[in-house]
Amino acid sequence: GSGKSTLLKSFYGDLEPISGKLEVCGSLMNKIGNLELLKLRQRIGIIFQDYKLVQEYSVEKNVMLPLMIKGYSKKVCHDQAAKLLKHVNLTFKADKLPNQLSGGEQQRVAMARALAHNPKLLLCDEPTGNLDEYSSDIIWTLLKSARELLGTCVIVVTHRIPSNLRVDYRRFNIENGKMNEIF
Repeated sequence: GSGKSTLLKSFYGDLEPISGKLEVCGSLMNKIGNLELLKLRQRIGIIFQDYKLVQEYSVEKNVMLPLMIKGYSKKVCHDQAAKLLKHVNLTFKADKLPNQLSGGEQQRVAMARALAHNPKLLLCDEPTGNLDEYSSDIIWTLLKSARELLGTCVIVVTHRIPSNLRVDYRRFNIENGKMNEIF
């Protein structure tokens, strides 16, 4: 209700800003054309609250999907998927379908898929909203490592940030459609 998901949709070009100016990775979102938007989206990874995994694809193929779309060879796609599935501790589930996984496992697959093409920006819409505390802690740790290891800018919209999360980050509050930094 406060506009968090709307803000994220504006970041990846699903919604056009109504007023003001929004710049994402050097692109003005109020004036972006279709071709520039397509190029921008190739630099962004998105993690949705409801995972948005392709149910007919194996875990491995879901992770490979962004690279397949970009035209990488099958070997490159497979190697990158294997590396990321190891990072999210799901190598042993590579041949499973999404409906054979727990919610936490599905979210980790979604995270691996979002990171497959080494995005400059990772947008996360309530990535722990449907998860238990244990799975949430894993996701927060993985988000932190994406930032630290890959240099990816991570933007998370959420209702709750774990009190034990220790990371240098800026926090903002969105209330009544207005965003303010929390110091």
